[in-house]
Amino acid sequence: ILTEAELVRWGEEIGREVSAPIVLALRGPLGAGKSVLARAVASGAGIAGPIPSPTFNLMFRYEGPSAPIVHMDLYRIRQPSELDELGWSELGAGGEVVLIEWPERAGDRLPPDRWEIELRVTEGAANLREVSVQRVGSPPRLPSFPIVLASGGRDRKSTRLNSSH
Repeated sequence: ILTEAELVRWGEEIGREVSAPIVLALRGPLGAGKSVLARAVASGAGIAGPIPSPTFNLMFRYEGPSAPIVHMDLYRIRQPSELDELGWSELGAGGEVVLIEWPERAGDRLPPDRWEIELRVTEGAANLREVSVQRVGSPPRLPSFPIVLASGGRDRKSTRLNSSH
């Protein structure tokens, strides 16, 4: 469970430390923080200036100092075949950090090596986000993030995400 500020800090850390190519599939309902996390990753990767959500453009590409950032929002995609018009088959080929909001719209066309990050608004606490992370295939590692212990304690711990998570 993260506050929005913690989510932003974690996203910025991802942007600074992650090795490209990497795909982050950002899942969750409207308002869960997918765009917040995507903007934080881009900001941490050195992208300056506004980083709007690509809801209507479907994709924005930014040239970062260490790797290009591709931010996609598939909310308006009706069929996975529409992804071809976005250059889907070349994603990640250029050493990119690829951020995909609404990845479920891609169906079975998601890259085999990726991180699935699901964000949910915490019931009864609109300022908190439940974050679950799943490694699919063999993507590069993600930096650690702060978690609230499931035991109900508010102690902060840090965990490294690796192939066992």
